[in-house]
Amino acid sequence: MSATLNLAIDLLKRQSNTPEDAGCQALMISRLEPLGFKIERMRFGNVDNFYARRGTTAPLIVFAGHTDVVPTGPLEKWHTPPFEPTIKDGKLYARGAADMKTSLAAFVTSIEEFVAENPNHSGSIGLLITSDEEGVAIDGTVKVVEALQARGELFDYCVVGEPTSNKVVGDMIKNGRRGSLSGKLTVKGLQGHIAYPHLVKNPIHMAAPAIKDMVETVWDNGNEYFPPTSWQISNMNGGTGATNVVPGEVEILFNFRYCTASNEANLKERVYAILDKHALEYDLEWEHSPSYITPRGNLVEAITEAIEAAYNVTPELSTTGGTSDGRFIADICKQVIEFGPLNATIHKLNECVGVADIEPLKETYKLTMQKLLK
Repeated sequence: MSATLNLAIDLLKRQSNTPEDAGCQALMISRLEPLGFKIERMRFGNVDNFYARRGTTAPLIVFAGHTDVVPTGPLEKWHTPPFEPTIKDGKLYARGAADMKTSLAAFVTSIEEFVAENPNHSGSIGLLITSDEEGVAIDGTVKVVEALQARGELFDYCVVGEPTSNKVVGDMIKNGRRGSLSGKLTVKGLQGHIAYPHLVKNPIHMAAPAIKDMVETVWDNGNEYFPPTSWQISNMNGGTGATNVVPGEVEILFNFRYCTASNEANLKERVYAILDKHALEYDLEWEHSPSYITPRGNLVEAITEAIEAAYNVTPELSTTGGTSDGRFIADICKQVIEFGPLNATIHKLNECVGVADIEPLKETYKLTMQKLLK
């Protein structure tokens, strides 16, 4: 039982269903304070966050993550209780094992070992921990970043402990994420009896040509790090439920997953142009999550070499998947990457990590610090 495994188990026992922290952050802080970290507890709304820093000079490498977890789902479908960490057949089972309490434990123990071996290291080490990543994400990392930005505090490097590995641990790191731009489009028509088409305006029929245009639009061609931007309808709802009534309006939910070849403003502008070309009467509400990218550089090189040493695997760079808190941290840090355990069981029943993968994870984070804080 390594120190990292023991700490992971202690964290996994705590029922930190988002946005609850359930004492996870206090446990981490109790390990960091003896190492000389200055701790700032930063509570916004009902969300616990903390920012910790050891040192005052550059470069500053920050480890970022979240203590909250998604709901367990039906308890009777778990092989073992989700908040009673269980080791079975070489795997550690618990809600949050992969996403992402094992990474949090590895953050702490890697720092403990690094500081013990390098008490007078150059630069600074930081942690940014939230309990609002799996939920609405409005009082977590984004608020901490805003507070740090307001006082002019910037990071040189940031490692987010998200579960990025695909088939074997170490085979993939995320050096960016696509942006997400969602729209709630309501196209307005005129309701009436279906047998009197001259007295109605069918909003579904009216919207169809605009939908066809958006499906056929090439929004961009992608770039070195990203595939082309995609546009998809996720839901469409209209009608009264009767077969003889033309609806008065149709609601269409859609989403862009966009790369850095596009941006929020130009995507919105092009959508409005298509809708207006078809002379639609409509309302449109937006939700946005920005993209970010970290080109090859010091951080990518350092963690790649660390993964090769710890896991004997060469990782590929990827920007696939959903959003993460890296999108907020990129506002104050030019080099942000994500690396952590296998993502095969995240958010699923019987979430787990391989026990044999835990110590190399700690070693990866430690070696990354050694390479960047020489």
